[in-house]
Order: sequence, then structure tokens, then C-alpha cells
Amino acid sequence: MRVLCTTIGSPSHGRAQLPLLRALAAAGHEVRVATTEEVAPLFAHDDLTVVTCMPSFTPQMFLDEELDLGGDAPGAEAADADPEQQQLAMMRFMTRLLSGPMARKLREIVLPLARDFRPHLVLRDGMDLGSVLIAEELGIPQLPTPSGSSNVMDPTQVHDGLNALREEFGLPAQEDPLSVVPHGRVDYVPADFSFARHLPGSYSYRQTVQVEHDSVLPEWVADLPTDRPLVWAAIGTALPMIQQRKEQGEAQPTELPFEFPDPVKTLQSIIEAAAKLTECTVVVATAGVPVDTTDLPPHVHLTERLPQPLLLESVDLFLTHGGFNSVREAMRTATPLAVLPQFGDQQPNARRVEELGLGREITDRTPDGIAAVCREVLADAGAAATARRARLRMLTLPAVEHAVADLERLVGDHA
Repeated sequence: MRVLCTTIGSPSHGRAQLPLLRALAAAGHEVRVATTEEVAPLFAHDDLTVVTCMPSFTPQMFLDEELDLGGDAPGAEAADADPEQQQLAMMRFMTRLLSGPMARKLREIVLPLARDFRPHLVLRDGMDLGSVLIAEELGIPQLPTPSGSSNVMDPTQVHDGLNALREEFGLPAQEDPLSVVPHGRVDYVPADFSFARHLPGSYSYRQTVQVEHDSVLPEWVADLPTDRPLVWAAIGTALPMIQQRKEQGEAQPTELPFEFPDPVKTLQSIIEAAAKLTECTVVVATAGVPVDTTDLPPHVHLTERLPQPLLLESVDLFLTHGGFNSVREAMRTATPLAVLPQFGDQQPNARRVEELGLGREITDRTPDGIAAVCREVLADAGAAATARRARLRMLTLPAVEHAVADLERLVGDHA
């Protein structure tokens, strides 16, 4: 079986796919990954063919003159809008982008590769709707891999855009908005803890504890105090990556109808909040973002990066941006969450964390507000109990290796 996988965005997108692709390759299937230069190294140690044909992701990369911004045209007020308004503007904009110029561009990039490779199956990044069209053109099944974008995307809102592209490329229009996922999707959480707002059930497998080969914690971690709560704080990979491109002058000059949060300010607020949690030990991942370490108290430890799934096995609280990878990893290790969402799916994820009882959303983004929510979650026996229940439910799911037979059947039924 030949499987084509597309990966765009930050390395976290690839980490969500890697266990599945690794299982397919180990079963003897040929896997080809179309991705970006930033994400490609993640796949370098596995038996996968990697093609770096995807552009480095920024929303501006896919803008064209045909994209109708409607009421979300950029203006001076964009930077001053409150987080709720920013989130709504971003989601409206991204919906039109994903189902319009971005889908068209990704189809243009990936279609020659697909025609040459002749895959039996496409496993696509949740933001890649171009591969929906490619799979229809080739007459093969496609499924989105675990993705925050898939979780928050409303198929009814991308349906018209995709049908316009179908007409443009001579493909039959689809009546059902769920034609974007005609064969389902892949997920790593059980149905009763799902974060998908609009999509049907999935092929669900157990979240993998160790994704990257030879992950190990540094020796200094073993010397951390164990007589007090241990808090892990991180803001993910996407926002620092966007900030780095901006600093290097790679971002396009086109204005957007929203502002990306400043990771320096966010991380500085987290560090100041950590300093207030004197009853805890706090480890903060900087992801390479420059921060002020002046007067850092001894209970706060900064590190650029740690193998997060390993550290979470011994953590009492995860102060997180709320990316879907991070949320799943916390559920797998029964770690309660304090969520400080930044952009994209993170706001809905934070609300879903509260709905499920896995922790709290941080709405007061000051250091005092962040510290207060951390203390609330640490003191909340209900959140800890729900986190343990989520882990037990996850442990009832089959290992990701079982996906191989499921996908083989899907391809066989579609032949």
C-alpha cells in the first residue's frame, strides 16, 4: 500500500502523525511525506520518504486578490481588539483561507507528487483541504490526522469554497458538507473526551507516550525537589516559529485582520507567574524565545526544550497554551491543565478542557491571574480525578499499530 501524507504548520503537526506513519512503514507499506523544511527533520530517523515541497507556513503565504475578507478587513483597531474578537476574526479569516486560495495552492503543489507516487491513501494535515480535492480527483480515500484545525473547522463553512474549487478543476460538486471527511478521521482520544466540535466519529487509537526516538530527560530534572508540586509550563512551537520568521524578515507585508500574540510577552508573564508560585517547583520551556532572567527565584527553572511527554509523567500541573498535541499528552499522563490560549484552536481547546473538567482556562492573563488559576487547579481534586479518568479511557483504546489493518481495510473496500 502506498500512503501519501501531507504536513504543514509547526513540528507539532508532524509529531501527531509520526506514530501512525511509523506503524505503516513497519508493516511494509511505502510512505511518502510532503512537508516543509522546518518539519522534515522530525521524520529523518524513520523509514519514510520525505519531500520538502511545502512552503513554510504563514497565512500571508496563501493570500490572493480573490480572498474576500468581508467584515474582517485589517485596520488600526485589529491590534487593540480583545482576545475574543481576535479569535473570531482569525477563525473567519482562516475558514475562507483554508477552503479557498490555500486549498488551491496546496493542490497545485501536491498533485504532481501524487500523480507520480500513485498513492492508495492520503493522510492529510488538518489544514490541508487541497488534498481533499486531490483524493477526489484520484478516486482514493483521504483522512485528516489528529489536528486542532480539524477539531474546530465547521464543514458547513468550508463547503461552498471547496465546491467552487471543485467546479474550477472539473470535479463533481458535493451536496454533503461532511464530504470533507467522507471516510472519517484519525484521532488519539476516546469519543467521550473528543475535542472535535463538528466532525463525526473517528478511527481512535491510544496516544503514544514517546514519539521521538531516544527521548530522555536531562540529569538535572532528577534533582528537582519532590516535596512540593511540580509545574511544567510551555507555549508550544507554532508561536515562537512565527515570531522567529517575523524577526528574520520572512513574514509577508500583507496585513491580516488579527494580530498574533507576542510570545515574548506571553512567556514573560508566565515566568512572572511562576515566580509567585513559591510553594511549587516550576519548569518553563522558552522554545528559544528571549526572556528576562533577572532575579529568577530558585524554584523556577528555565530550559529551551524538554521531551514533554516524558516530563508530564511526573508533573502535577501543566500550564499550557492549549495546543491539541499538548492537551492529548496531558490526558495520556493524567495531568491537570491550566490553559493560557494564544490563537487558532487553542481558545476552543481551553473551553473544552473546562467543559470536560480537566482543568481551567486562564482569562486573566496577568501574572497574578495566571498564578491564581494554577493554584486553583492544583487544589482541585475533581480536576485530578477527571484527568485520571481520561487516562484510563485512553488506555482502553487500541495501540496505533492497529491502525494499519483498519487503513488496509479502508483501501481494500474502496478499490
